[in-house]
Amino acid sequence: MFITFEGLDGCGKSTQTERLAAVLRADGHQVVVTREPGGTQIGEQIRGLLLNSRTQGLAPMAELALMLASRAQLIREVIVPAVKGGKIVLCDRYTDSSEAYQGGGRQLGSEAVLDLHQIICGGLNPEITILMDSEVKASVARARKRNQLANGGGSEDENRFESENAAFFERVHQAYLGIARREPNRVFMVDARRDGDTVHREIVEHVRNKLAQSAMTKSG
Repeated sequence: MFITFEGLDGCGKSTQTERLAAVLRADGHQVVVTREPGGTQIGEQIRGLLLNSRTQGLAPMAELALMLASRAQLIREVIVPAVKGGKIVLCDRYTDSSEAYQGGGRQLGSEAVLDLHQIICGGLNPEITILMDSEVKASVARARKRNQLANGGGSEDENRFESENAAFFERVHQAYLGIARREPNRVFMVDARRDGDTVHREIVEHVRNKLAQSAMTKSG
């Protein structure tokens, strides 16, 4: 099964991804955890270009193309082989991020993103998407602080998106809500404003239920 985590930076996606992975492994599943952009040697190089604050002049369509290039490589190298091998793939961001950030935030529109997803990524979609809904201002503030601390400690600069204005992130947030309304069977929206343990329990319950349903369907 292919499962993705979505939401604004600073909403706790990465933490919840790792926590779910630990539970699923304890349940006896083989789990692969990856991220976007990145997840492969080529993808990580693209990630460095996309997220570095010095790459401010990148055109919106060029940004989208680079995101999709990283994704296509991840699909080929990681996602498809792992799923075919009976593993569960947990991915921190996927095409919903492109629709929200480039389609919504950059105002390229959903149609361009989804059309290119079909062409470049073969239309591969996750069975489950965990959308961690959070308050825009608080999430962005946490992401900026995290990235500034990482950069100050000598880590790679990943502050380019966090330098955007409030209107940009509000468009991203609204785009995510639109995706959830459009695809309620795939997208499970969790209120990430609450404590992490409560959020974790809801995610685990939902994923376990979906896995059980999938197993019953296959056995039937």
